[in-house]
Amino acid sequence: MSTEIPKSYTPSEVEAALYAQWRERGEFRAVPNPDKPPWAVMMPLPNVTGELHIGHALNNTLQDSLTRFWRMRGFEVLYQPGTDHAGIATQNVVERQLAKENVRREDLGRDAFQQRVWEWVEKYGGIIYEQLQRLGISCDWDRKVFTLDPHYHDAVLDAFVRLYDKGLIYRGKYMVNWCPRCRTSISDLEVQHKDVDSFLWHVRYRAADGEGGVVIATQRPETILADVAVAVHPDDERYRRLIGRQVIVPIVDRPVPVIADNRVDPAFGTGALKITPGHDPTDYQIGADHKLPTLVVLDEDGKMNEEAGPFLGLERFDARERVADALDAAGVLIAKEPYRTSVGTCDRCATIIEPYISEQWFCAMKEMAARAADAIRDGKVRYAPERWQRITLDWLDNIRDWCISRQLWWGHRIPVYACADCGHRVAAKSAPAACVKCGSGRLAQDPDVLDTWFSSALWPLATLGWPQDTPDLRYFYPTSILITGRDIIFLWVARMIMFGLEFGNEVPYRDVYINPTVMDIQGRRMSKSLGTGIDPLQAIDKYGADALRFGLIVRCSQSQQDLRFEEKMIADTRNFANKLWNAARFVQMNLGEAAMPPEEPDANALTDGDRWILSRLQRVIDEVTRAYETYEFDVAARTLYQFLWNEYCDWYLETAKVQLGPASDAASRAGTRWVLWRVLTDAMKLLHPIMPFLTEVIWKSFVPASTTIAREAWPVADPARVNEAAERDVAWVHETIRVIRSLRADVRLTPQQDVALRVVAPPAERAWLDAARPLLRGLARAGDVTFANDPPPGPAAIGVVGPAEIHVPLSPDDAAALAERTRKDLAALETDAARARARLDNPEFRDRAPAEIVAQERQRLADADARRSKLERTLRGLGA
Repeated sequence: MSTEIPKSYTPSEVEAALYAQWRERGEFRAVPNPDKPPWAVMMPLPNVTGELHIGHALNNTLQDSLTRFWRMRGFEVLYQPGTDHAGIATQNVVERQLAKENVRREDLGRDAFQQRVWEWVEKYGGIIYEQLQRLGISCDWDRKVFTLDPHYHDAVLDAFVRLYDKGLIYRGKYMVNWCPRCRTSISDLEVQHKDVDSFLWHVRYRAADGEGGVVIATQRPETILADVAVAVHPDDERYRRLIGRQVIVPIVDRPVPVIADNRVDPAFGTGALKITPGHDPTDYQIGADHKLPTLVVLDEDGKMNEEAGPFLGLERFDARERVADALDAAGVLIAKEPYRTSVGTCDRCATIIEPYISEQWFCAMKEMAARAADAIRDGKVRYAPERWQRITLDWLDNIRDWCISRQLWWGHRIPVYACADCGHRVAAKSAPAACVKCGSGRLAQDPDVLDTWFSSALWPLATLGWPQDTPDLRYFYPTSILITGRDIIFLWVARMIMFGLEFGNEVPYRDVYINPTVMDIQGRRMSKSLGTGIDPLQAIDKYGADALRFGLIVRCSQSQQDLRFEEKMIADTRNFANKLWNAARFVQMNLGEAAMPPEEPDANALTDGDRWILSRLQRVIDEVTRAYETYEFDVAARTLYQFLWNEYCDWYLETAKVQLGPASDAASRAGTRWVLWRVLTDAMKLLHPIMPFLTEVIWKSFVPASTTIAREAWPVADPARVNEAAERDVAWVHETIRVIRSLRADVRLTPQQDVALRVVAPPAERAWLDAARPLLRGLARAGDVTFANDPPPGPAAIGVVGPAEIHVPLSPDDAAALAERTRKDLAALETDAARARARLDNPEFRDRAPAEIVAQERQRLADADARRSKLERTLRGLGA
């Protein structure tokens, strides 16, 4: 006997309780099991500072849908959760908190500051876990990891020491991206570029010998104070005579050489480039190649230093204006012109970064990158969509060494100890008692911490117990798939492959799925500050987690990497959920007090309608299974939506109402009840990975002995139930019903009025229509149905179904009224079609309009053609 289904479904009344039950019973727990194949996915660890946003909602819903799918397929499934310590981001949050107290971290000291950060993490760091649980994410929460947990920290230190001892980690003085706000270096991949309005200042450098000189163009007058040369292209005839001579740097009156270099762009500015190796990456390379000195006029705070003379202490942008004024006063500022340029900004605080020469720790990458590239080319790691594989390989093939040190206090402190007496350095997981070279006990640990992405690159290994040889590591590594966004393909995805091969001697995952970026419906990025964002928690409060999950997944296509989304799409899914709920109530009402599960009937008791829906179910099982296996998430969702809404609810349930009527025998009614139950419960299994809460409630209502649908076996298609004849015949019946309903609307019959039909069809085509009389009466109010070889005399409304014509005889007055309406409809249709045709004939519209808009216009034109044929047929049938 089934459990009574309430009249309405209210997600807020069931979701939290269901999730608590799943956790209490350990439904998400994963343990190595030699009797099952493993399947594992690692959550892209959100920052400990983070809160759930729409990108998290999509990414984790995709992971969870696969997790639930493979769990039902009989695999031992691990969905590994965790959070990242997020060095710069977390330190910034706590420093802002301290600023409200008028306290700087330097006032506290390193140890006390770290204690404040730990206090913040303990208070706020678990918020995103609670939010992910509201989304229904089925992680093994007993395994959650924080990247500063002791065992994880040990793994990070172990990896560093191994790379250091191998000679792949070294210290050097190079130009890095420096954030004056965060006072740390950041990698190239952490620099966000944005276009800004600026100026080009044209400045004359007089010749040292008094003959002429040269005009340069610069965006940064403040760095003129550190110029050590002027470079021109060797083939630039304008400046060939100056090569080898000297010019005088304004303000500081420093003589510098004019050099020739192929890297100079003759078309930029004046074609003469001031060379400032201390403040520009290209100049740094040119300076090194020409053995030029390096001067630096900015400090770590972005202020002018002692080398800047009278500009000492000025903030860099204030100094820009002051230096420009000094150039003007000296008579060497020739022009100042508006200029649109791109500047690099820190992705954490949005401060404009400064190219800065600094001593940092670097990791040599070419050897590891080559091995990773070989693994990808050999198919050991597959990408979906495939184009991201080419992009990853291009980056790996052209990789630069990685600056891995950060001037922060929060993070994994670099485990290198330097001897104060002899300068010898050693990498060790714990502080050595004495210097191995000179025996001194005066050792100091490097003050810097590791780039957050260094520790994150160990995520698939360290979470499973590496560097120890653990049962988890042996069973779950390598993992099955990584699902993440395109913004961290280089920062994280590629580096995990490199570290996986380096330390685990195997790629960390077999597949990489790059999920789309969620945009608003106009294609703008989701942003609360811009008013274009959707708060997923508010959406869950309003519509339920299932509606949000399905609304995102059904639009998650491999062919589109921007997912356009709006709240209405969540509301539409809520309607889908309500449709399923009402269908379940109908099924339960018709099962009555029968024992669950109902007994499977003899095949002879099934009608064509029963065989049709069972056949369609087998195909849907195959299609949805294949879609999950190939990461075609939208295909899985759309297939289920179409099947459940259109075929099961709109057609089969209506068919069942007829088949359960008194005209059917007891065996047929029992067969229909079983089919109703079987199709609904199998469909709930198929839908469970996307909509876990709704499907659990409906499932438990029909299978009360089951603990949870999440541990039920995934449906397997039965080829013996695929019935092409039933699918063909029922398709004709459905089309006939659609045509009759359309004809009823044309002649304006009320829902209570029966319609008399005359069917003109070859005798061989009459059998399936004759057998469908009960459905035609029940679903289309078809009364008297007669067959004929010829059309009836007089006017009639006509519909066509394959080789059959369906005629509804009309009186002269009704025919005249219908003809008038049809002519008006035809005129309106021609106007609409002409408008669509004109737009499509316009090359500018085809080239500039979004692809989906162009497709909509083409579909509108095709629909108009089909509609025109129907209207013209109606007029012919009316003799008009």
